[in-house]
Order: sequence, then structure tokens, then C-alpha cells
Amino acid sequence: MGLAVFALVAACGGAGSETTAVAVEEVQAVALWGAEGGFVTPTTNTLRPPRVVVYSDGQVIVDAGKTFKLTEAQLGETVASMERFLKGQPPTATPKPDAPMVTDIPDTVLGVRGKDGKMQEVRVPALDQVALFYPKELVEAKKLMDGLATRGTSEGTDYVATRVRMVAETAPGAEGKVLAWPAGVPEPSGAVDPVWKKDLDGDAAGAIVKAIPAGFENRQSLFKSGSGAVFVVSWRYLLPDE
Repeated sequence: MGLAVFALVAACGGAGSETTAVAVEEVQAVALWGAEGGFVTPTTNTLRPPRVVVYSDGQVIVDAGKTFKLTEAQLGETVASMERFLKGQPPTATPKPDAPMVTDIPDTVLGVRGKDGKMQEVRVPALDQVALFYPKELVEAKKLMDGLATRGTSEGTDYVATRVRMVAETAPGAEGKVLAWPAGVPEPSGAVDPVWKKDLDGDAAGAIVKAIPAGFENRQSLFKSGSGAVFVVSWRYLLPDE
């Protein structure tokens, strides 16, 4: 399902050396379920990962915190079902005119990569709250993704990566233990309005993971920067395609 890319492999041996092209499959997201907007904190809005992402090698990542693997057959069935459910749906779905008004709720985002290689995404406002006023296919698509999320929670292993996303939000007057800024972790620079975001790898990523080692549901702590400002600092592991 992934796109084929080619790496050149040179065989050593002086004049007799040869260069050959080896096909390598690029792992891509092929189905997803996420959320956007809603009445949430700036940190949540910036740090929030997709609820579920399914990749072309069968890996499923739930909340950027748990992972498990689908068989080839399960992967094919999942993608085919999502294609069927989202076929013909508009980029933003609209409930029937008599649907009750619901505000401050995140939009559900459902996506599938089609046979043309393009990711189709459908945004569905307040899907859970007014499900009866939307096409049943959208409800079924969300139900399918929800089943994968439940499976990830019950039988998945911890998802870890070498790259993380860190978010710092100013916290003047915050209560709780305030720690010194961890060594090796970049400090916010410039205006923090409303949050400061930084993607880290290498030693910096390892330093923030060590400084805030809590479970994936609550990776955050209070830190004081060199300038004396206090921040709520949070992080999560980046996904393979981020």
C-alpha cells in the first residue's frame, strides 16, 4: 500500500563494482481517526495526536501511546471498509437540518488513503452527540476505528519513538512543585502565545523523556526557565509520519 522508493546500493570491489536499485516500501498512514478543535486548552490542541492511525505495514498507533499490529488480511479489510464508508462523503459533513445544535465539541476526523494514493479526510462536527442525524456510513467508520482503539488499550504495547513533540504553556501563579529547567532541553524563545512548540530528537528528546517520565496519559510538569518564567511543559512521542 505504501509508495515505492528506491535506494542505490553499491557493491564494493573497484572496477568490478555494480550499482543496483532496491525497492523499499515507504510506510504511510492509510486510515485514521482523530479530533480537531473544541473547547480545549491550547496545550491539548497543539499536542493532541490522532486517536488512531493505521499504517501500511499494519502497525496501529493509539493516542501516540499504545501500538499493535494488524495481519495483512485485517489491514486490507480495514482500509477497504473505510474506503466504502467514506466514499462520496464531503470534506465536512453536515447533519440533517433538524439536528440539535451542539457547541464546543471537537470535530471527528475520519480518513482513508485511496487507491490513487491520496488521503481522503472527512470532518464530522459533534458526531457522537448527533449520530442519528448523519449518514450511517460515518457512524460505522467511527465505530470501526473505535474498535481498534479499544484493542490497542487492551492488548497493545507501549509506543515509543526517538522523536518527541514538546509544548510549553506559560503558567503564572501556578500551584505545585516547580522544577529547574532540565539540562539539555531547549527553553522557549520569543513570544509564547499561547504555547511554544518544539519537535526534539537525539539527546534533547531523551532529556525531556527523562525529566517527565509519567505515563502517556499525563506527561507534564512545571518548570522554571532561565529567565524566571514558569511553564507547564508537556510532551508526546511523534508518529512515524510526523
